[in-house]
Amino acid sequence: MTATRSLSLLLHRSLAAIVCVGIIVVLHGGAPAGAQDDRATVRVDGRSVLRVGPTDELNAVDRARQIERRLATLLGAPGALGPAQVEPAGDERLVTVSGVPIVTVTESDADDNLSSVDAVAAQWAAAVDRALEQAAEARLAPGGRFVVEVRGAIEAALARLYESALRVIPRVLAALLVIVLFWGLASAVRWVMRFLFRHVVDDLTVENLIKQVAYYAVWIVGLIVAVDALGLDPGTVATGLGLTGLALGFALQDIISNFVSGLLILTMRPFELGDQIVVGETEGSVERIQLRASQIRTYDGRLVLVPNAEVFTARVTNNTASPVRRGSVEVHVGFDADLDQAQAVIREATRSAPGVLTDPPVSVRVQALGPDDVLLEARFWTDSRRSDFVATSSAVRQAILAALRASGVPLPDPSLHLLVPDDPRSIRDDQA
Repeated sequence: MTATRSLSLLLHRSLAAIVCVGIIVVLHGGAPAGAQDDRATVRVDGRSVLRVGPTDELNAVDRARQIERRLATLLGAPGALGPAQVEPAGDERLVTVSGVPIVTVTESDADDNLSSVDAVAAQWAAAVDRALEQAAEARLAPGGRFVVEVRGAIEAALARLYESALRVIPRVLAALLVIVLFWGLASAVRWVMRFLFRHVVDDLTVENLIKQVAYYAVWIVGLIVAVDALGLDPGTVATGLGLTGLALGFALQDIISNFVSGLLILTMRPFELGDQIVVGETEGSVERIQLRASQIRTYDGRLVLVPNAEVFTARVTNNTASPVRRGSVEVHVGFDADLDQAQAVIREATRSAPGVLTDPPVSVRVQALGPDDVLLEARFWTDSRRSDFVATSSAVRQAILAALRASGVPLPDPSLHLLVPDDPRSIRDDQA
C-alpha cells in the first residue's frame, strides 16, 4: 500500500511539473529551444521532398509551408510545368520552376547539409523536379486530382504526426526520467537531513524548516533539468514566468499565499511541532508544518489540514506556549454551609491532588449565589499539556468531593428549594 501510494504521488508530481512547464511555455508563446533550429519537411501529396531550416524572416515550419503553397499553385496547371532552374542571387541561390521562385538556398542551408550552396541548390532542384513530375502525372490521370489531393492531405497529416511523436516522446520520457531521479535524490536528501538533525539539533521546527527548504530546492533544480530535457530553454521559461507573472499570480494566489505563510510560520515560529493550539474551530496537537498546510491532530484522533494562509491570519491560541496552565473547578455547597470551612477544605484538597503545582498557590473564591446553592471556584496551576491538564482537573474534583464529604460540609440538595417572598411582612401577617 505504501509503495503504491508513493508511486501515485510521484506520477502526480511529475505530471504536475510537466503541465506547469507547458502552461508557462504556452502563455509565453515560446517554443522548445531546439525547435527553432530543427528543420521542417516540405511535402507534396504527402511525400517528403526536402527539409529546410529557418531564415531570418521565417522559422522552419513557416518556410516549409510557404514552399508547399508555391508548389501547390504550380500543380494547378500540371501540363505547363518546366524543369527546375538554379539562379544566382549574390551569395545565395534561387530555385525556380517556370519562372516562379520556389526556395532560396542560403549559407545556413549549406551549413545544415554540410555542403556548399551550389551543391544544396542542385540537390533541391532535382528533388523538386522529381516531386512535381510524379504529382503532375497523378493529376493528369482521369479523376486523379481529387484522389491525389485527399490521399496527400491524409498522408501529410499522418507523417507530420509521426515526426512530432519522434521529436516529442523521447523528450517527454527524458523529462520524466529526470524527475524520477531528482525525486529520489530529494527523498534521500530529506532522509539524510532527518538523520543528521536527530543527532545535532533538538528543535523539531528548525529541522522541519531546513528539511523542506532542501527538499524543494532539489525539486527546483530537477525541474530546471527536466525543462532542458524537454528541449526548452530555461532562459525562455524564466522570461515566460516574468511575462506571465501577473496572470499566474492571479491564478495561483492561494497557493502562493499558503507557501509564503508557511515560510513565515516556520521562520517566526508562533508555535512548534507538538504544541497544542486552537485555530478557529480546530483544536489539537501540531503534527507537521508543511509549506502549503499545517497538520493538526485533534483530540479525538482526526487529522485536519489547515491552509497556512488561514493559520497565519487567524487568531491562534497556543495552549502549550507556557509550561504551566491555570485550571479551575466549580464547587456547589449549600446555603447552610460554613463558607470559611468549605473554602479551607477545598483549598487543602486541591493542593493535595496529584499534578497541582504549589507555586502559584491554590485560591478559592465565591463565584456566585444561586437559587439553591453557593458557587465556589477553586483555581490551580498544572502542566499545560492537555492530557495532564484533564487528568489533573479530574483528580482535583475527586479530591474536593471526598474532602467535603469527610468534613461534613453540606452539599446542595436539588430536591429542596428555598423560597424567599418579595415582601417578608406578608408571612407575618399570615401567621398573625
